[in-house]
Parts: sequence; C-alpha cells; structure tokens
Amino acid sequence: MPPILCYIRLTLFILCIPLFLPGCAGYQRNNYYQEQPEQPHLKPGQKPYTVYGKRYEPLSSHEGFVQEGVASSYGRDFHGRKTSSGEPFDMNAMTAAHKTLPLGVYVKVQHKRNGKEIIVRINDRGPFVRDRIIDLSEGAADKLDMLREGLAMVKVTALGYRSGNLPGVTNYRAPASYDRGTFALQVAALKNRENAYRYAEELKRKYGAADVQEAIVDGSRFYRVRMGRYGSLRGAQAAQDSYERRGFKGNFVVSVD
Repeated sequence: MPPILCYIRLTLFILCIPLFLPGCAGYQRNNYYQEQPEQPHLKPGQKPYTVYGKRYEPLSSHEGFVQEGVASSYGRDFHGRKTSSGEPFDMNAMTAAHKTLPLGVYVKVQHKRNGKEIIVRINDRGPFVRDRIIDLSEGAADKLDMLREGLAMVKVTALGYRSGNLPGVTNYRAPASYDRGTFALQVAALKNRENAYRYAEELKRKYGAADVQEAIVDGSRFYRVRMGRYGSLRGAQAAQDSYERRGFKGNFVVSVD
C-alpha cells in the first residue's frame, strides 16, 4: 500500500476516535440510569406503608380506619386451618385477613366498581402479596361479586368491635386506638428454614429483636423473618422508613399477635 494512503487512513481513524467514544459513554450511562429501581409512589393523604415495594397510607380518624386498594380472596386450600386468631378458617364465613388491624374488628368492604358492600370480621393476617390490602374469605368474596375476576379495587372502613345489640340493631364499639398494638417489620420470606433462622439470629445480634414466623402459602412453607418490636403503628412505620434507607428495601409492617 502506498505510504500516502496509509497516512490518510491513519489520520481518519484518529479523527474518528473522539467522535466514537463519547457516543459509547453516553449509551452506557443511559443504560445505567434506566436500570435503577423506580422510587415507590407515595399516595397523598395516606400513611407510609410498604408491601413488597408498594407504599400504602391507611387513614385513621375518630370515625375509624379507612384504606383503599386491591382485595383478594382465599378458600378451599386453607379451609379448616388455624387462623391468627386461633379459630379454624371457614371459607364460607364472613371473615377476612388484614396486616395490621386488630383481630376481632369488623370492617365494611365496598367494591369500587359495582358498589356492593359487605361487613366482615378480621380474624387472620395477610395478604402478604404485592398491592393487596385485604384477603376475603371465599364466602365474603362471593357476596361482593368478585370471585370471577379474582381481584377487586375496594374501600375498607373499620367499624369496630360488635357490642351488645338491641333486637334488630347492630352497634359497633371502636377500639381505643387503631395505632396501639404490637408490630414488627417483615424483612424476608424464605423457603429454607436454616437460612431464615440464621438470618434472624444475625438481625437479633445487630438490632436487638428478631424472630421467624412459619406460614403455609399456596401449599408451600415459608419462613417469614421479622425484626423489631414496636408498641404503635406509627412507631413501626417510622422504623420502616428508617430501615428502608439503611438497605432493607421492601420491608413492611406486620402486626404481632
């Protein structure tokens, strides 16, 4: 190849380097930012509440506890099993599971689309699935006309405990405070028992309180690792935000019975 042609090719190659490299750097930088996890959406008018990355803020007022979100249902696979309240689960009874409301409290559940309403008693804990706020028994879900669709957007309003009623009249007594109780933060749900208890021991050494709760979910056994003990829902939610910033992404508040 003539020397002049070699010189021209070399010159063109050198001139192209500054143009090519910035393009590559920009491409890599764009990919990096696109791969960052999205910040959880904080809905206005609600308290901080995270379930697998989804934040909720149930409201509390003198009229009670109000929350909007997705309802699901559970039935035959859990029929007869022990609930968090100690009673056996009856798939046909008007009951439901909730993460933090006091056990024994009655709530009104309104289907946002069809307008139907039911009243159920909270006797279990859950649902620990992203985006869902209440798990209705199959009988309750049937009366709400949501079995076919499986999930439904609902509004949950706490009514309180049933008190002595006059014939034909139902009254409810509100708890002293929906904020009171014993709460913890769930930081993991593992299938390996040994790993779950090892993790809990590590958390206990570092943070002072941790345990493992065993549960059957869709026929599979899970070991839920929980840390901390808090005497109020507000205190637990403040700790949740603190631990979220310290690397416990997706931790959420659960009630300890």
